[in-house]
Amino acid sequence: MFLENTVNPKEQFGWIEVICGSMFSGKTEELIRRLKRAQIAKQRIEIFKPTIDTRYNDEDVVSHDANQIRSTPVPAAANIRLLANDVDVVGIDEAQFFDDEIVNVCNDLANKGIRVIVAGLDMDFKGKPFGPMPYLMATAEYVTKVHAICTKTGNLAHYSHRKTSDEKQVMLGENDAYEPLSRAAFYKENVKNN
Repeated sequence: MFLENTVNPKEQFGWIEVICGSMFSGKTEELIRRLKRAQIAKQRIEIFKPTIDTRYNDEDVVSHDANQIRSTPVPAAANIRLLANDVDVVGIDEAQFFDDEIVNVCNDLANKGIRVIVAGLDMDFKGKPFGPMPYLMATAEYVTKVHAICTKTGNLAHYSHRKTSDEKQVMLGENDAYEPLSRAAFYKENVKNN
């Protein structure tokens, strides 16, 4: 997907692809799929994730389905700019956890001719835009929104409902702490809890 070169070969710019959605929607799975296709196409890739994401592995990017790909954990977005050398494609997982500099980093890389693939939550557990994701989606050439299945209704879900009372915006967790909900189910949960 999106491996095509630009029509005008004199334009040597890259682009940004954003994969967003709720928890359990397959964002990381899609990121890994695109990066593995780039490897098959003999493109040089580098993958980054925030150091705080240690849920499945300290270093590798790992999906809920246990697919994984080697990555470099970094504490801040600016590190990506320093480490992404001699590559055709850069993958970034859990972009919502990065500081706002991630937007400039992605644009700088794309302006150097690099394909940048970013995956992250578009909304936090309160249903509010999450960190730098809205800005990444606004500057990206391609945005793919993936959906989970609502655990209450079986409909498409695009909200990440937190099942605990913790109010911190960033709280790592799996299905013990979060569940994907549809708009109607998310609304009912929030009315019930307020």
